[in-house]
Amino acid sequence: MNEKNALQVEKLTKIYANKSSKKIIALNNLNLEVKAGEIFGLLGPNGAGKTTFLNILAGTVLKNSGKVKVWGHDLDENPRQVRSSIGIVPQEVNLDAFFSPKKLLELQAGLYGIPKKDRITNTILKLVSLDKKANAYARSLSGGMKRRLLIAKAMVHRPPILVLDEPTAGVDVELRQNLWSNVKALNKQGVTIILTTHIMYEAQEMCNRIAILNKGNLIKLDTTNNLLESIKTKKIIFRVKEINKKKIENINGIKFLYKSNNEIVASYERDKHKIDEIINKIKNAGMEINDISTEEGDLEDVFIDVTKS
Repeated sequence: MNEKNALQVEKLTKIYANKSSKKIIALNNLNLEVKAGEIFGLLGPNGAGKTTFLNILAGTVLKNSGKVKVWGHDLDENPRQVRSSIGIVPQEVNLDAFFSPKKLLELQAGLYGIPKKDRITNTILKLVSLDKKANAYARSLSGGMKRRLLIAKAMVHRPPILVLDEPTAGVDVELRQNLWSNVKALNKQGVTIILTTHIMYEAQEMCNRIAILNKGNLIKLDTTNNLLESIKTKKIIFRVKEINKKKIENINGIKFLYKSNNEIVASYERDKHKIDEIINKIKNAGMEINDISTEEGDLEDVFIDVTKS
């Protein structure tokens, strides 16, 4: 186990047998490590194995084989240490409506057997910007506040790793920004974050490195920057005076898409074509170009690319 790793997974396998005794491989020989202090993204379509993976970490699902080490503790040898090293923030908001945030955190600390003098309830409420609502009923909190309270609950035992499962599912844009800045602030304080999300923009915005799972297999693991660099297609958007009726045909690797507002979007493989070549195609078709802008691909493109192939 590398000292710099918060989580290390070797050959992790989970197989479910269903009623017709058909085997479903939820995780197939998974190898990955999460470095201490990073924000690590876990992406994948539905059924990719993300939830199974998190449930194994949480101790609610048993693995078939493989090794899991959390903060140096082996899951088989020290399950309690593993659980106390991780705080898991669930997708579903499951809070008791009649307790205040402060009371909920105190109860949670009690469940973990943390003596009163060692509790950091007020500090945690400050961290997730709920200190002003410490004594309000949970049912009176907004959706975003409830999410932040779930993060607070997962932190009462001061775990060095926080796992966020789809933290912004069903949360509006403003609350999402608020949540992201809270998570980034926690990370700055040294908490290692593992984040599952299906919002590509979120992963791109938040994560240092990203693992993409598909059907239980790890199909890509790299820094967010390298993943973005790997995109083969680029897009150029031309605004023309008017679109010629004789449209340009798609040719070897350049695709043209025509929009009603006199825009033409050309997609091409970045290492096969030069921009000048595409500009000339449009000019030669007798169209006058008023404006040109380029669009770099985003994580969505990488995701579609790797899960398709």
